[in-house]
Amino acid sequence: MAYENVEIHPAVDRGVHPGKADFAGGTLKCHCATNPVEVKVSHQTAHNHVCGCTKCWKPDGATFAQIAVVPREHVQVTKNADKLKIVNEQAPIQRHACKDCGVHMYGRIESTDHPFHGLDFVHTELSAEEGWAAPEFAAFVSSVIESGVSPTRMDGIRGRLRELKLEPYDCLSPPLMDAIATVVAKKSGVLAAA
Repeated sequence: MAYENVEIHPAVDRGVHPGKADFAGGTLKCHCATNPVEVKVSHQTAHNHVCGCTKCWKPDGATFAQIAVVPREHVQVTKNADKLKIVNEQAPIQRHACKDCGVHMYGRIESTDHPFHGLDFVHTELSAEEGWAAPEFAAFVSSVIESGVSPTRMDGIRGRLRELKLEPYDCLSPPLMDAIATVVAKKSGVLAAA
C-alpha cells in the first residue's frame, strides 16, 4: 500500500473491519477514568463514516472523526447524564459532550424540519463491543484543512482513504445527499409526499 503511513483515525488505520449483521448495539463510554458518562445504543448503526468537519469530536491525534447514525429512540443515557452539556445549542446537530473529558457522546437533531430528524449521531469507537457497522465512506474531506492539516497532505489522505475503500467526498455520500434532496423536494411540493 502506497499510503499506509497516512493516519486517518485509530479505528480504521489498520484496516476497515466488517460489522455483524445480527449486532444489536452496545454501550458508549466517555474517556473519564472515574464516573464516565454511559450511553446505551440498542440498535445497529447505519451510514458509518469518517468525517473531516471541524464540528465532530475526534480522538487525540486523529485527522478524522468516525460517526454513524442510529434511530434516536435507541439511544439512552444510562449513567452520569448530569455531566453532559450541549456544545453549541444553535447548531443543527446538538452534540452532547462530557463536561469533564470533552468527548461527544451523541448528537441529536431537534428540528423536525431537518432531513435527518429522528436519527442520532454516535461515535462507535467509544464502545468496547465489536460488531458495529463498518465505515462506508469519508465525508467533508477538504474540511480537514480547516482544522490545520496542510493542503500538501491532501493527495496522500485521499489516497489512503481509497486504499481503505472509504470513497472521499467533500459532502456526504451520494445516497445521503439524495435523501436530503428528497426531503427538501417533498417539503417544497416539487415531489409528491409518500
